[in-house]
Amino acid sequence: MIVSILRKKTTKLLKIICLLLVVGILCILPENHAYAAETADTITDGRLNDELTGTTNERTNIREPGSAESADDLKKLNVANTVTVTYDNGNGTLSGPLRILITLTLIALAPVLIICLTSFTRIIIVLHFTRNALNTQTSPPNQVLLGLALFLTFFIMSPTIAQVRTEAIEPFDKGQITQEEAFTAAMKPIREFMYGQTQTKDVKLFLEISGDEWTGNLEDIPNAVLIPSFMLSELRVGFIIGFLLYIPFIVIDMVVASTLMSMGMMMLPPTTISMPFKILLFVLADGWNLVIGNLVRTFY
Repeated sequence: MIVSILRKKTTKLLKIICLLLVVGILCILPENHAYAAETADTITDGRLNDELTGTTNERTNIREPGSAESADDLKKLNVANTVTVTYDNGNGTLSGPLRILITLTLIALAPVLIICLTSFTRIIIVLHFTRNALNTQTSPPNQVLLGLALFLTFFIMSPTIAQVRTEAIEPFDKGQITQEEAFTAAMKPIREFMYGQTQTKDVKLFLEISGDEWTGNLEDIPNAVLIPSFMLSELRVGFIIGFLLYIPFIVIDMVVASTLMSMGMMMLPPTTISMPFKILLFVLADGWNLVIGNLVRTFY
């Protein structure tokens, strides 16, 4: 009991000492002042002028807010806090901040655009089927397959990208065409690529759903119809190629399974024995060269 009472009194004493120390420190601290002024001309306190950094001409607020009579005056009101971006010596049709916003938006949408408007979908599906047919669960890893599919996409789409740059980006940067004309010119080679890989029945399917009529020309197909039609065709072709890849490996699985059954090894999984034979067959036939080479040729 005595020890407990002493502890409580010691704790209270320490709290009182800490409180006194805090009060003493607050009393010792020098007095600080904060001032606010609308313009430099309203500063009359000599002590305030001494404490401000910089001269009157260097300060941020050099004119009274609301006194601007033109766009040039508005830019000069608060020059220290204004970011000005000049594009093509002021001849562009979009302001600098808006161009930055559009660029950041395109960067955020880049993965979606690559998947929906390029050959990426077919390539990644075929590579995935190839790995599953070999029965190698994580070899090659997903990162390797994605990187390979991405660079193969750039290789296949390089003529289209070059055409977009020549017909849309460069004239737009020079101020020769407007942004609407640049968008139309950029979509034209991409639409031609998608239309060449899209089956007619897929286009008719989405046109019937939307209730539009089609005369058989590419110009009459809106982007909202062409893009899903292209993706549907890519999925179909990718699964067809994947099925053809599975056939030789299924034959190996059947031969190994029948051999194990004839030997009475029913408890041994056939996939464990067939996987080395699949890899051996794939290496001897130079499988990656055949798969990737023929896959790329399907776009030409």
